Parts: sequence; C-alpha cells; structure tokens
Amino acid sequence: MSMDFASGNELYQLCLEHGAAISEVMLKREMELGSVSEQSIRERLARSLQIMEAAVHEPLGQPRRSLSGLIGGEAWKVYNAGMAAGGRGIASLCGEALTRAIAYSMAVLEVNAAMGLIVAAPTAGSSGVLPGAVLSLSEIFGWSEEKQMDGLLNAGAVGYLLMRNATVAGAEAGCQAEVGAASAMTASAIVELMGGTPEMCFQAASLAVSNLLGLVCDPIAGLVEVPCQSRNAIGVANAFICAQLALSGITHPVPFDEMVEAMYRVGRSLPWELRESAKGGNAGTPTGCRLSAGGCAGACPEVCAAGADPNGIVSE
Repeated sequence: MSMDFASGNELYQLCLEHGAAISEVMLKREMELGSVSEQSIRERLARSLQIMEAAVHEPLGQPRRSLSGLIGGEAWKVYNAGMAAGGRGIASLCGEALTRAIAYSMAVLEVNAAMGLIVAAPTAGSSGVLPGAVLSLSEIFGWSEEKQMDGLLNAGAVGYLLMRNATVAGAEAGCQAEVGAASAMTASAIVELMGGTPEMCFQAASLAVSNLLGLVCDPIAGLVEVPCQSRNAIGVANAFICAQLALSGITHPVPFDEMVEAMYRVGRSLPWELRESAKGGNAGTPTGCRLSAGGCAGACPEVCAAGADPNGIVSE
C-alpha cells in the first residue's frame, strides 16, 4: 500500500490503517517516494537539528545587529529577562518553556538577518517557530535526538500539505501563509511529541491556522526582520496554545483541510499592499517608509507626504 497522501484526511486515514503516528507515515512516505533509506533521512534530519541548535543559541551568547540595523539582541533580552532570578524574572509570566521558545524563535530570525545559516521551516521569515518550540521543550523534557526528529517529520507532513494545497509564501497569501503555516506545523509536532493522537495533531494545526487567519505580510523595507521577528514569537506562542487546547480534548469545528483552503482564499483576497510589497501595514507607515533603504523616495513617498492610510494600505 502506498504511503503517499495529498490531504490531511488521507494522511489521517493512513495513520488509522497502520496504527501509526504522523511522523511514522511521513518517514515511510519519504523512503518510498525518494527511494532512500531511513538512515539517510535521519542523517539529513540530524543535520537540520544541528543547524537549528546553532541558530537558537548563537544570538544568546553573541548578540549582533542585522545588516540593516533593524533587529539584533532582542532574543538575548527576552531570554535573560525570563531566566533571571532562577526563572522568576519579569518574563516568567510566560513560564520557562514558552519564554525559552519565544527567545529561541526570535534568535533564529536574528541569525537569518545577519546572513547566517538557518533551516527554512517552511520559510526564512517563519524559520524560528518550529526550532523554538521543539528545542526548548526538548531541553525541558530531555527528549532524545530521535524524538526531536519525529517532531520534524510530523511538522514536515503538515507543511507539505499546506504547500501542496495552498501556499507558504507571504507574497502570495500574506504572513498567515508563513508564520501561520509554521505555527500549524509546530502545534501538530508538539501534540505528537507530548503523546497526543493524530486526530489531536490535526485539531491543533486547524486551530493554529484559524487563529492567525488574515495575518498580513508587511515587512519594513522589504526585509525579513520587522515585524517578522516578533511574529515568530506570536507563532510559537500560538502553537503552544493550540497544542494545549488539542491535548485537553478541545476541537475546532472546521477540519484541517477546510482551514487550509480557507487560508488560501483569504490570502489571495488580501490587497497586494499586504502581501510582501513593503508598502502596506507596518511598512506603509511614515516611519516604516523612512526606515527603508531609500527612505521615502525609495519606498512609498505618497504615505510620507500625506500620512499613513487609516487601514495601513497605500492607495494606487
């Protein structure tokens, strides 16, 4: 029997038929379609984890500004504030696990902005969500490298479905397709890693997409820095919340496949200014324009001249 799948429902049915977790089905699919061994796949996953580990920890030890100067050092501030006084610092209101996850997710964006090596999961702009969650929880629960790989496989399956049936490109469907997708992937992975069922994984993923539905892509100066970094923090927090909800038995009435379709429709209906044009939202404010490389003359002079549109959208 083929282990290939084209929808969440097909993947779920395979899990039921084989009594397998999402990560197990995804592993067998990759082996089958790629004609590769399990060892080969796990070697690649180990390399991805190695890159992720470096990306979440490097900025905490050696903070550095991005080439544009827009971000740099935020991850260190979050981590140190949260971990101060034995984990009872000002950011302890999020708890150790989430505080670590937020700091780690933001750290990856700093590495990316400084031309460092990251794992696009699924994109550079959303690359901090998955490692932020998996690695922070792994440190707390002592998960083995193999178990962490299972988390990546699970997330990969959800990401594949989002790419196949919608998109993960901000330029095509807004940030909901980048951070939203990463959050859904991560929520599903967390559920499996915490012992949840495939059904719970899909509930968490559906909730994650629903919560960030309509999120626009509006990077200042067109750079993957602001508001991308803080949105990775939102993405990982949303993943934690949705995983907690699903593990508690809470369900979302809209199935995962329908949420994926809805996300794509919403994304395609967003004005072009809100799909990575660097002319709407945060980027379309007078300050956002001035922070771009060319200043007002190079970005959106009409906004600087007339003031920001109340909706954050530049009119043609």
